[in-house]
Amino acid sequence: MTGRLPTGITVLDRRLGGGIPSGSIVLLSATPASQSELFLYELSAARGTLYLTSVRSVEAVQDAIDRTPGRAGKPTIRDVGSDAPLDHANRLIRALPEGANLIVDIVDVLERAEPARYRNFLNELQTHMINTGGLTVLHGLNGRSVPENRDVTEHMADVVFDLQTDVAGSEIENRLAVPKFRGGAAMEETIKLRLAEEVAIDTSRDIA
Repeated sequence: MTGRLPTGITVLDRRLGGGIPSGSIVLLSATPASQSELFLYELSAARGTLYLTSVRSVEAVQDAIDRTPGRAGKPTIRDVGSDAPLDHANRLIRALPEGANLIVDIVDVLERAEPARYRNFLNELQTHMINTGGLTVLHGLNGRSVPENRDVTEHMADVVFDLQTDVAGSEIENRLAVPKFRGGAAMEETIKLRLAEEVAIDTSRDIA
């Protein structure tokens, strides 16, 4: 892995010293009711992106991107949520060009595969990312039914973004933690974010 790839999300690139080491696999863990998809849409604007959807239809993802008021790219979207999702995803990943983004939204469907097959998938993905100098983001839901293979995903990931969304009265607070960052220093503090038209720092004051 050489050099860093900007995510295109200014607040993250600034905190991470310019971006993420090329060849990395990133796990973005978030609750199902969060606005975590904004991260994915903004990331797709940074460079050519293959967007693998496993739950929503291609049309639904495209419509959501088109309706995003902030910065979003024009990824190639493919549905891998049918039979044999790991095999389908593998075939598409092998065709990824140099320096491309790969987004898997959501990885939960792939994580429900037999453990040995899922480990092989992650190892092949990691090898391909290193060889092509690309960047993968696996979007994992931290909800009521987390797949058993999530521990394997977290261990294999080079970077972990943990987005916490809390509702207190009339306020919604989003905080991003980066507890794991191979090839760099993990952030010691969380970032308070505003997830509306785009991913940005929330400058409102915390009330003790």
